[in-house]
Amino acid sequence: MSKIIALSGTKKGVISITKLVDPYGEGSGTVASIGISLSGDADEPGWKVHLPLANLEEVIEALQELKESSK
Repeated sequence: MSKIIALSGTKKGVISITKLVDPYGEGSGTVASIGISLSGDADEPGWKVHLPLANLEEVIEALQELKESSK
């Protein structure tokens, strides 16, 4: 599963979201990889973060709270 989102406020920037299985070797656990590329190259992001799938619900909740507090 993979998704590319246009990065607001940029001309070509993208946010890439990908599921990676065993990113650090066998048994390392599946992560959601979120990358930011200002040049639009989703395969070579300038910044990225790997979030263990076990933490996704809490991260989503925190992002929703941030969104709600920004209104």
